[in-house]
Amino acid sequence: MAEVVLVVGTQKAVFVLRSPDRRRFRLSEPRFSDEEVYSVGVDSRSGAPRLFAGCTSQHWGTIVRCSEDLGQSWSDPPVGNVSFPAVADANVAHVWQIQPAGPAQPDVIYAGVEPAALFRSDDGGRSFSLVAPLWHHPHRPRWQPGFGGLCLHSVVVHRGDPSRVRIAISAAGVYATDDGGGSWRAANQGIHLPNEPDQFPEFGQCVHRIAPDPVADDTLFLQNHGGLYRSDDFGNSWRDIANGVPSDFGFPVATHPRRRGVAYVVPLTADYQRWPVRGRCRVYRTSDGGASWEPLSAGLPQRSAYFSVLRDALCTDSLDPAGVYFGTRSGEVYASADEGETWRRVASHLPPVLSVRAAAVA
Repeated sequence: MAEVVLVVGTQKAVFVLRSPDRRRFRLSEPRFSDEEVYSVGVDSRSGAPRLFAGCTSQHWGTIVRCSEDLGQSWSDPPVGNVSFPAVADANVAHVWQIQPAGPAQPDVIYAGVEPAALFRSDDGGRSFSLVAPLWHHPHRPRWQPGFGGLCLHSVVVHRGDPSRVRIAISAAGVYATDDGGGSWRAANQGIHLPNEPDQFPEFGQCVHRIAPDPVADDTLFLQNHGGLYRSDDFGNSWRDIANGVPSDFGFPVATHPRRRGVAYVVPLTADYQRWPVRGRCRVYRTSDGGASWEPLSAGLPQRSAYFSVLRDALCTDSLDPAGVYFGTRSGEVYASADEGETWRRVASHLPPVLSVRAAAVA
């Protein structure tokens, strides 16, 4: 049985949980206790997993740290290794996403930041450079921030063609490149923007998260500010799949590591009531690509659950059966070792959880 390692980014520190059986987890001491960790990442492409953390210090600024030993020690770059060039006249406020590219690009790692921009590393995450064509996109002066800021929070690299990348910005929508970042176009066809004269605009949608299907290379799942969507042409068009959930508002979406058409979401009541519907915590799973959804609640609080789950705080592992994990803004971490059928709380009283990633270690 592989050991599972959970790396958890919080509003005050990063934590690592380890378990030999996905039932009993051992919690590490907090690291970087004076830093906000908006994003964590796992790179398992070269065997032993490498952990990443996007850390922001109010004193030192924002850096991307790396651990080669499952969180026992972390790199400490002497200067910010993800920063705008001087001519951009901007500063990185937070790193919202750390995403390794595919096996064809073993040293490439992307970072999405606030203010909305994409950075790329070609040396395994030691240093990052701005993807300038997206930063200079003619739409950028008209991008508007969501409630959490103007952040680039999702990066999806096509498995068969790494020159095709899709990113999402809150609240500008989905953007696409098919030439490795040399040019970008809006890719929001079919995503609804209510209460506006043009309810299907070219851009301006408040996308909360994108997750790729593990089998169908061109299939993506998207949680919008209001709406659940699926694309079967790698983001060129989207269709609504929210029928079957109690609310189409929420933040995260995650997919199964191996099964086609299996995705997980955590619906919240509404944008003005950001907690589970009727105070009952339920993770919803589709097994047919969004045609239907089923609630999963065994072991989750079903009374007075007034917390939220943020966009990067839901993930799956690579084991069989798959593990599913999420963290809450009230500082709890829940784990399922049976694809969401049953749950147990594996950590409590942490700072607000912002990001969760899982790695299986032989």
